[in-house]
Amino acid sequence: MPIELPKEGRQQAIASIERYFREHMDEPIGNVAAGGLLNFFLKEIGPSVYNRAVADAQDRLLARVQELDIDVHESEFGYWKTAGRGGK
Repeated sequence: MPIELPKEGRQQAIASIERYFREHMDEPIGNVAAGGLLNFFLKEIGPSVYNRAVADAQDRLLARVQELDIDVHESEFGYWKTAGRGGK
């Protein structure tokens, strides 16, 4: 499953890469080169970030599912506890 950004997000990412190069590198980077670098990052590093995010989501969901019995637990055989001693 390829990792892609929506058009507006892609434009913002390219602008951010261009700004980074202007402010931190000896030479600026052009729009086309910044787009190529973004493609590289998305293809090379994107899957690692995506897979980590999926694993984190799984961990959080698993933790919530494991707590489900605490949140919705109902005591069993509680009739006599609430009915008092009238039946004896």
